[in-house]
Amino acid sequence: MKVRDGTVKRSALTPFVIIAVAVAAVGGILFGYDTGVISGAILFITSEFALPPTLEEIATSSVLVGAILGAIAGGLLADRIGRRLSIIAASVVFLAGTGIVVGATDLSIFLVGRVLIGIAIGVASFVSPLYISEIAPPAFRGGMVSLNQLFITFGILISYGVDFLFSSSGDWRAMFALGAVPAAVLLIGMVLLPDSPRWLLSRQHMNRAIAVLEKARGTGDVFGELDDIKKAIGMQKGGNWSDLLASSIRMPLIVGLGLAVLQQLTGINTVIYYAPTIFQFSGLHSAGASIAATAGVGTVNVIATAVAVVLIDRVGRRPLLLVGVAGMVVSLAVLGAGFAFSGTVQGGSLLGLITAVSLMTYIASFAIGLGPVFWLLISEIYPLTVRGRAMGVTTIANWAANFLITVTFLTLVGAIGQAGVFWLYALVSIIAWFFVFRLVPETKGLTLEEIEEHFRAGRHPRELKGLP
Repeated sequence: MKVRDGTVKRSALTPFVIIAVAVAAVGGILFGYDTGVISGAILFITSEFALPPTLEEIATSSVLVGAILGAIAGGLLADRIGRRLSIIAASVVFLAGTGIVVGATDLSIFLVGRVLIGIAIGVASFVSPLYISEIAPPAFRGGMVSLNQLFITFGILISYGVDFLFSSSGDWRAMFALGAVPAAVLLIGMVLLPDSPRWLLSRQHMNRAIAVLEKARGTGDVFGELDDIKKAIGMQKGGNWSDLLASSIRMPLIVGLGLAVLQQLTGINTVIYYAPTIFQFSGLHSAGASIAATAGVGTVNVIATAVAVVLIDRVGRRPLLLVGVAGMVVSLAVLGAGFAFSGTVQGGSLLGLITAVSLMTYIASFAIGLGPVFWLLISEIYPLTVRGRAMGVTTIANWAANFLITVTFLTLVGAIGQAGVFWLYALVSIIAWFFVFRLVPETKGLTLEEIEEHFRAGRHPRELKGLP
């Protein structure tokens, strides 16, 4: 909320906001756990079901088909039934999918469960940060929404630890079963929480919206913010799919869709899904050793994301993106060089070291930039009445690009080699850097309504400077 001198009035973080954000961010743990657990489990699933490389890719990427379906349905659900009920529904579907996967006796049953899990994380992946962005005070919104990304990395790290714990027994069913724990926590927590005040206002639930906003801000003096939200709603029409074609939404969609696709085409989820396989390429041949090395990468991911959470409301979104993507370019180039010249060194120890250092640098660079900032920006730049649908479309693009990268990784390795694949990702990262430099706005410290007004006026994204 702005006061007359043009500065942002910093609302204190209330216990209600802290609890609501922490619970909603558990959706990030679901996302992260399922993203990471397959990397270790696939080593044993491939053996048990005797999967050739093509079916291994399908088993790994089947969850992404569900995620695309979840993003399609989630955009409509988030606007129709609300952010809260959408997250509750995602938790229930995740639990059902986990039960099917754990009980799978053949690949077809396993795939059904994975698709259901994918539907759940496709919804939760963007509705959780959406809920957080609409309930957090502007001055803390960046860190609060990025907490969801921190929980994603925490979920990935937990999954790596679980994979290592069960690697000696090869019990991949137990690896998946433990994912039910955060799903149950998210389900119970969201049942006890209200919906976001902005969604409640968009559905004319005035008294409920005021009550939630007063709890979120810790004061009864919320009518200024309330008026800003009502004004933004009053200047919008309907909230239909056709509204996504409006000129005022065109540039935010270009920014969001561009970041969605480039975030994945830089290769991040090949590292997450196939990290143990990559380490095996570099000479760590035992499943336990490769999974342990992958856990080190996961630890770096958590630490770097925690740094981003602290910095994002201080230095802004654009600086983190530009520095992070530059680091990805360098680390991918070095990783490709390590594989390209691996035949010139004796033994695999040097290649293993280059692989470990490059992957950790790459993950750290992603974790301070494209990882948290993408999800934050798409929760900020779209108008309220179509925010769910616009985030749904953007998330569909993100998951579709994720699917494309994942399902082609091993095929590309066979066609152009490990070095060629990582150099290709480095090239895409260079394109991503220039995209960020030219088009991505700075939203630090601004209210969602101020951001919306900027784009409604037809102004260029780079003209949005944020607050010092």
